[in-house]
Amino acid sequence: MELTSAKTRKMSRFIVLQVLFLLGLCHFSVGMRSNFIIHMAKSQMPEDFEDHTHWYDSSLKSVSDSAEMLYVYNNAVHGFAARLTSEEAESLQNQPGILSVLPEMKYELHTTRTPSFLGLDISADFFPESNAMGDVIVGVLDTGVWPESKSFDDNGFGPIPASWKGECESGTNFSSKNCNRKLIGARYFAKGYESTLGPIDVTKESKSPRDDDGHGTHTATTATGSVVQGASLLGYASGSARGMATHARVAVYKVCWIGGCFSSDILAALDKAIDDNVNVLSLSLGGGNADYYRDSVAIGSFAAMEKGILVSCSAGNAGPSPYSLSNVAPWITTVGAGTLDRDFPAYVSLGNGKNFSGVSLYKGDLSLSKMLPFVYAGNASNTTNGNLCMTGTLIPEEVKGKIVLCDRGINPRVQKGSVVKAAGGAGMVLANTAANGDELVADAHLLPATTVGQTTGEAIKKYLTSDPNPTATILFEGTKVGIKPSPVVAAFSSRGPNSITPEILKPDIIAPGVNIIAGWTGATGPTGLAEDNRRVEFNIISGTSMSCPHVSGLAALLKGARPEWSPAAIRSALMTTAYTVYKKGGGLQDVATGKPSTPFDHGAGHVDPVAALNPGLVYDLKADDYLNFLCALNYTSVQINSIARRPFSCETSKKYSVTDLNYPSFAVVFPEQIIAGSRSGSSSMKYSRTLTNVGPVGTYKVNVLLPSNSVKVAVEPETLAFTRMNEQKSYTVTFTAPSMPSTENVYGRIEWSDGKHVVSSPVAISWT
Repeated sequence: MELTSAKTRKMSRFIVLQVLFLLGLCHFSVGMRSNFIIHMAKSQMPEDFEDHTHWYDSSLKSVSDSAEMLYVYNNAVHGFAARLTSEEAESLQNQPGILSVLPEMKYELHTTRTPSFLGLDISADFFPESNAMGDVIVGVLDTGVWPESKSFDDNGFGPIPASWKGECESGTNFSSKNCNRKLIGARYFAKGYESTLGPIDVTKESKSPRDDDGHGTHTATTATGSVVQGASLLGYASGSARGMATHARVAVYKVCWIGGCFSSDILAALDKAIDDNVNVLSLSLGGGNADYYRDSVAIGSFAAMEKGILVSCSAGNAGPSPYSLSNVAPWITTVGAGTLDRDFPAYVSLGNGKNFSGVSLYKGDLSLSKMLPFVYAGNASNTTNGNLCMTGTLIPEEVKGKIVLCDRGINPRVQKGSVVKAAGGAGMVLANTAANGDELVADAHLLPATTVGQTTGEAIKKYLTSDPNPTATILFEGTKVGIKPSPVVAAFSSRGPNSITPEILKPDIIAPGVNIIAGWTGATGPTGLAEDNRRVEFNIISGTSMSCPHVSGLAALLKGARPEWSPAAIRSALMTTAYTVYKKGGGLQDVATGKPSTPFDHGAGHVDPVAALNPGLVYDLKADDYLNFLCALNYTSVQINSIARRPFSCETSKKYSVTDLNYPSFAVVFPEQIIAGSRSGSSSMKYSRTLTNVGPVGTYKVNVLLPSNSVKVAVEPETLAFTRMNEQKSYTVTFTAPSMPSTENVYGRIEWSDGKHVVSSPVAISWT
């Protein structure tokens, strides 16, 4: 998976990951110890023990006198993490009160105009900065924090909320004095990481909450950064930088290190964050897909949801492939990425007089004031993959003083420029391949360089092969705003359908995630390359890592304005008010296809925070609703207990259905074999939903928008009358498909409106 922030220093992580994967293959080798997370049935603790921690310790010692206990979990799960051999793990699994013994999983990071683009700059009156907003705390699980960033300025902040129970931990290059009334908490978690990869090398990264990477500072300031005037990256995107919830407090939990993010550490951070009393949790990381009872982020997020904490997670950067999503549990708000109306154009001017547009954040002493010789990297290398400009593959004599065309892929984008520069090249044109299409992501290259799309790249290559003396130059145009259309769905943004539960539509929503400016670390340059000696206060990077904290911050705004709303109500408000049509008409576009995007790409649509403050109606959910959903998945009582942290049995006399989960969207899956064998010539799927009034009294009428006639939709009743606040009304939707299944998915919307509010839900119909 490509790292969401697209930073080059993560290449070393990729190598470490490969080693870890090979180690994982030996995971169950005799005598080797690995990390496991042990889920305990706390209610089954024998009476001989006064404290559950003593019981956990006794259970561990019953299989090993030497096994190391890494963490004890009290909130996110009931249980502990320990280092065990495969035999010890198997023996422990058979002990009384043990629900499951799961091997550690590894997660990866998914790597000033945004407030204006979202309408927050002119809508301050909609979100009054009251004392309630100052009481909202956003917890960010990431690579830590650079506390000296101006985005953590606490000027004008009142006392730290009395509800806060967290700490500001000291460590390498970090002390409790680094926190303030804005950055109110900072912790770090490395026991799982160190037990797997060895002690942290403090000469390379700080064993403390300090962020030496930049990703964590960027996400934290995107969500909650204070207003900073005159912000820019090397002069690009200049203006005021601010987070979504400028008056909210932030607490950071460092769980990601050079070698990645380990599930035992993530669970420990979730455990502490819940106890610390955060209101929103933001996780811009993911690690593939697993059943909910085996997914540490899903399990820990369930506990947070029960405490009233909204959990926002990045969808992943594995798009545009279908079924590529991470973090798909229905109690998690899953966020995809879209673009802003801002770009950083840098044009390639060829010797034949043709000009092609690209993007770049290059700013330096080197400039291209004239046409220079132009060469394709594949023709300036003795290796078969020389076109990729990987380290040591270019022949200096062939590239010196020339502009080099490199193909995107394998190694990080900015590293390719560094390779060209090291070989004596004067500039670089980076061309997308089919994997990235015409999506353009800007980078702060170390030499004059621009990125062009696949179509443009192919045109430039034709020039290189047809002209005996090709030449080129690059023209940098700075920052441009008002780009249309915008937003468009980013090609890298992971897509549905949901591979774990296809009946739950994911992602939930998209938010800005391309070329986002936010605070940065002082420990590394904007490219993350070791040879990049530049230091910046702000950086521009891309990924669902960036879109996730946008929604986290917006959720904090809604929590401050509507403190009584549950996490499900806040998500519902964000989803049902999202937009899928541009102001001047036409549906949201997908940059990967150049066609309208679908609910599998954008979920409910692009977030609209001002509209979300007044949604009219919401789809609310409680913990037991999710447990009934797990019953519908035929989870065993042990599996449900692992998630719920308490005994819960599905009633044998009750009929459970996934389609009854009160979700703000509809993913309808017709099994082909059932339709083909249907005697009636058609097949029907029935969904039940309940709406809660959070606005004025009113009568809502339904409108079904489905462009295809291949599926019939019946809503009963068609009118819902609300006479008081918090009143609930239920309805059903029956989808009927013909006996001959469609070869294409069908998309639409179901909308309820009282003339002032439009409560809109996406519909995605597919056949499997």
